[in-house]
Amino acid sequence: MSLATSPHSPLNISVVGAGIAGLAAATALRRSGHHVEIFEAVERKTEIGAAFVATLNTQVVLEYLGYSKENLHSVNFDGTVAFDALTGEGRTNPWLLPELKNKPNLLVLRTDLHAELERLALGPGEGPPAKLHLASKVIDCSPERGLLTLSDGRVITSDLILGADGISSFIRTTIVGHSVKGVKSGLSCYRALIEMSKLEGVPGLEWIQEGISGARSATKRGKPFRMLFMYPCRGRQFFNFGGIFEDPHQDDPEWKGEATRDEVLEAYVDFHPKFQPVLAALDDRVLRWQLRKVPTLPTWVRGHATLLGDAAHGTLPTLAQGAAMAIEEAGALGVLFPMGTTPADVPARLAAYQELRKERGEFVGRESLEQATLPAKFGEYPRSLKTQEYLLGYNTIKETQSFFEKTFGSDAR
Repeated sequence: MSLATSPHSPLNISVVGAGIAGLAAATALRRSGHHVEIFEAVERKTEIGAAFVATLNTQVVLEYLGYSKENLHSVNFDGTVAFDALTGEGRTNPWLLPELKNKPNLLVLRTDLHAELERLALGPGEGPPAKLHLASKVIDCSPERGLLTLSDGRVITSDLILGADGISSFIRTTIVGHSVKGVKSGLSCYRALIEMSKLEGVPGLEWIQEGISGARSATKRGKPFRMLFMYPCRGRQFFNFGGIFEDPHQDDPEWKGEATRDEVLEAYVDFHPKFQPVLAALDDRVLRWQLRKVPTLPTWVRGHATLLGDAAHGTLPTLAQGAAMAIEEAGALGVLFPMGTTPADVPARLAAYQELRKERGEFVGRESLEQATLPAKFGEYPRSLKTQEYLLGYNTIKETQSFFEKTFGSDAR
């Protein structure tokens, strides 16, 4: 008998936030047979036009969730060609983890992942489909009583509440007991997608596609620090552009979440001529993001509520593990809350979730900041087999299943 057809009563689960973390968690828990409702504040939830890395540890969970790799239109990420920003000289850095030779990391457009997770959470499949409520802002939460109050006055009673509402999480405030804001790193990032057709045939841009399949970076160390990190996605239809830079204006009241192409060109004006055609191919306006991380929290859990994803540990993109941690946590919750879990079991299961996941999430948050801001640690991840084993070689599903059986016994499933 499958979990979804078990005679046990399902839990009523509320997920706050319909981003990658929320949809992944909804998928995992519907597959366990539970009734899941997702509450999203905006009228239409869309992912930003940017890409991410579906690392090996991410793929383990996506497979558990039943995803179709074809729907991601991915490009293999076998390594990075790292260029000196001023001389233009490059060095190829393949991944060190042996397992990646047979199953590579993947470069994926975020909108493609979001669409696939939405299909898995809301469409036909194992367990009752989750229900998505748009324009449903949460204005109050009682973790102890399992209550959510929405802006339209509705009160939702839940056996389990998941705060997947991002780096500015409201649910985090109700769990911790006070507001916790993201810590500024002093770095900001330009983000954009360039149609690959605009770059094809341009003299001097052969370096974009020659050699190893994966990313291209260009770094200028020292003050002010600046870096380009770029790679193809959506079956090489787009070139994902990221430009990280020291930003002394993050506290300026006039700081805006977008910039002009001329601003980007000025920021990288001294980079080698080989990079300039890419900058010139940007649209007139690009996204500009402050890079922040969530400080270490005293707890992720209170009563019948917990956090996952950026709400728990918003990180910098330097380890390409922000979305990975959210998806890992979703998978762990699916394992820890099988059909047969009762409302009375929830606090103990959440305590187990925190014990299993908090240290790992905090490691990623801390390392992502240090490897971007401490000169001695910059670029350590691509050179460290130990770190790659810890991050990429981790099988969330197997580790959580083992932890569950040691903690609750095999009969609890």
